[in-house]
Order: sequence, then structure tokens, then C-alpha cells
Amino acid sequence: MSYILAFDQGTTSSRSIVFDALGNVVSAGQREFSQIYPRSGWVEHDPDEIWATQFATACDAAAKAGLSASDIAGIGVTNQRETTIIWDRETGEPVYPAIVWQDRRTSRFCDEVRASHSAVIKDRTGLEVDAYFSASKIRWILDNVPDARLRAEDGALAFGTVDTWLIWKLTCGELHITDASNASRTMLYDINTLRWDDELLSIFDIPRAILPVVRSSSEVLAEVSVEGPLKGIPIAGVAGDQQAALFGQACFDVGGTKNTYGTGCFMLQNTGERVVPSANRLLTTVAWQIGGRTEYALEGSVFIGGAVIQWLRDELKIIETSADVERLAGEAADNGGVYFVPAFAGLGTPHWDQDARGTIIGLTRGTGRAHIARAAVESIAFQTADLLSAVNADSGNQLSELRVDGGATRNDALLQFQADILGIPVLRSAVSETTALGAAYLAGLAVGLWPDRTELATHWKQNAIFEPKISPAKARALLDRWHEAVDRSLNWDRSR
Repeated sequence: MSYILAFDQGTTSSRSIVFDALGNVVSAGQREFSQIYPRSGWVEHDPDEIWATQFATACDAAAKAGLSASDIAGIGVTNQRETTIIWDRETGEPVYPAIVWQDRRTSRFCDEVRASHSAVIKDRTGLEVDAYFSASKIRWILDNVPDARLRAEDGALAFGTVDTWLIWKLTCGELHITDASNASRTMLYDINTLRWDDELLSIFDIPRAILPVVRSSSEVLAEVSVEGPLKGIPIAGVAGDQQAALFGQACFDVGGTKNTYGTGCFMLQNTGERVVPSANRLLTTVAWQIGGRTEYALEGSVFIGGAVIQWLRDELKIIETSADVERLAGEAADNGGVYFVPAFAGLGTPHWDQDARGTIIGLTRGTGRAHIARAAVESIAFQTADLLSAVNADSGNQLSELRVDGGATRNDALLQFQADILGIPVLRSAVSETTALGAAYLAGLAVGLWPDRTELATHWKQNAIFEPKISPAKARALLDRWHEAVDRSLNWDRSR
């Protein structure tokens, strides 16, 4: 058994990838699923569709590789974080759609919590008080679904992030668990004591009875018991998507840093076994827990990264596929003075402004589709530069290179502009799907496919290096103009 199957459940699609013992991709399956927008600022998914697409892609990937369950040493699960699902323990039926991490319906409530509890929440969880995280979403469901609170208090309901939901389904309700990396994104978990925190539960009025058990990120948890071609495979790795990407990028040492370009953009820097508070509004989060040892990371979060390209495709309809954006943006010699702040769901690091909204500024009669496309692509790099600035300030180090991964890294022009703006080399991983690779590594360590991280580090390879080509002065001028555009997007939504 020299293969690992990784579940990579993302915000817009479910993917499954089979890796071999060298960390190479053998086969993959992917299916998009519905994005539901019931009201302005609300984002939901169908939990049953998440499960159905994820299970189907796993079966697809195994079939494409010609593998049976006996050929696969283990399953690693990684997932969109913070997205909140509550279901009936007996029937397994969700009581409400999944409330997605991008959802802003609880922003006003979070403003109230921040006013009185910001310090204790930041100290214990490492997080900003924001609708992004799970706690306020849980409370909303309990307060707005008939009888949900009473049923939760009676122990009839279960809460989980997407990892918990998938493992519950894979084990036919046997396991109600999460791992420390996902637990640390709920705003209910004390990352210092590594326990669910009673005071935080009280602040959000959430009964302890609905919470999952927190387990290690790399251990054999159970075997798949749901009927089908995966039955009997050990479930052996679990981590939130960004922590999994940090692991997949082999950032095992203190200071190792990666940026993932997915629906959002997320920069994580390994801080080892030290909980490092941020002075620059980064998040302090659990990176992973392995063999009784917990390691941490500083994280910068961009809510809308690659999703801005999907917006050009689905809403403006100026491109037919996401891949078309590189060609269209390349038709413009520069951005023509146009700056695009994609604050569709507010702004994350370093602003944490729930009321910021999307802004396209600098339009003239000469502005065309190419300029808007170019400004959209550049917005991803500008936001990443703001993350790196905060990371460097907190760590006291100046990063000398940045490892990158994710779907948007197929865009060479984006990565070249990223290197130009950062003024350091950008290294693209040979495996773009390092989120899935990290989940595979965690599972493979648990089942003994790989002996240790030293061997895993030898697998990492780059397939391209992008060196800066513009002067630091020009990069600074572009960033200064970007920051002016951001200032105009802040505190825009006053409807709450």
C-alpha cells in the first residue's frame, strides 16, 4: 500500500487526489458545487452536496488510478475552514445550510462582542473578533432555527466544520471529531491550553454538548465504514486547508512561509512551538498537532483572492474561463491608473473591516475590459504584499523568498507582478495542490508510509522562480497608490 488519498474540500469545489510514495500526483477528481446567496452578504452551501461531491471525487480519483481500498494506505482530509454545519445526531440531517466563512450576516453581533470581549478572545484564540470565524455562525443557527437551541442543549445536535462533517459521514456517525488546527478557527478554542473554553462558550451562548472531540492532525482515527469503494481505508490525517498547505510546502522550520492563492489568499509563517501574539493584526493559529507536539503559525488572511477572477467570469462576464484572465490582462500595457479593491466580504489582514466593500477606482473613458482584468489580477498581489509586510513586522525578519501554491499560481503574469511588488523571488511549487499534499503527508506519517518530515522535505521542488524586475521605488509608488484605493473602500457599508 504505497498510495495516499487526499480529500481537499474547498469553497467552490470538492477535489480528491491520489499521491504516490514520492508525493507525486497519480490521479485526481474534481466537482464544483452550488454557491448559494440568499441575501446580500450571506453565503451558504448545501452540506449534503458537499458530502456527495467529495465522496464522488474520491471514488473518481481511486478509479482513475485503478486502485481498490486495499491499495490505499490512508486518507487525509483538508477543508475550507470556519464554514459551519449543525446536524441532528440521530438522523444525520443538517438543521440549516452550511454558513460559509465568507458570510457576513453576523457582523453586527460581532461588533457588539468586540466592544466588550476583544481582548480575552484575542488572548485565548489568537483571532480577531469577526464574522469570518465559526462562533457567531453557530449562535446564529441556534437562535434562528426553530427548537435548535433546545435540541443543542439536550445533546441532540452536533456542530462541525467541514472536516468534522466529512468524517462523520465517512464513519456513519461513529466519529464526531475535529483536529486542533480546525478547532483553532472557531473562536471557541483556547490555543494556549488546547481546550474548548468555557468563558468563550458563555460569551457566544453555545452549549458544550454540540462540540466535537479535538484530535491530533496526524493519527489513525478510524476506518471508513460507509459503503462503497473506500470502505476499510484508515482516516489518518486532518488539517484546515491553509495549515495543510503550509505542511505540503515543507515549511517545517521556524520562519518557513507560504502563500496560497485560492478563493482567498492566506499567508502562514511557522513559529514552532511558540504562540506568537501579533502586533500587526495577523492571526495566531495552530498549525498542526503531531505526536503530542503542537506547532503554531502567524497567518494573514485575504478574503477575496482568486474569487475576484471568478467574479469577472460569472458576474461581469468579460472572460469565459478563469484561465482567460491572463490573456485579457496582458492586452493592457499597465493598469491605466485603475485599482480594484475586491472587498466583497469586507477586508481581512491588516484592516479587519467588516464594512469595507469592493471598489474600482481610476476609471476614465479610455478604460477597457483589459484594464479592469489587469487591476483585478494586481489586487491579488497587492493584498499579498500587505500580508508580507505584517508578517515581516511581527517576526522581525525580512523574508528572502516566498513559496506559493494554489490554482491562481498557474498565472505567470500574476507571479511576476507579485515578485515585482514584493522585491523578493517567488518560488512556485512543482505541485500546485499543496493543500491536498499536506493532508496526504499528515496521513502518510500516521500510517508509516513516510518515516518523518526530513524525508518529506526532500520531496519539495519548485517548477519556476520569478525574480523582481522593477525598481523598489516603482514598487513603492504602486503600493502607495493601492493603499489610497483601499482607504476609499473602508467603512463603506453603513446599512447595518
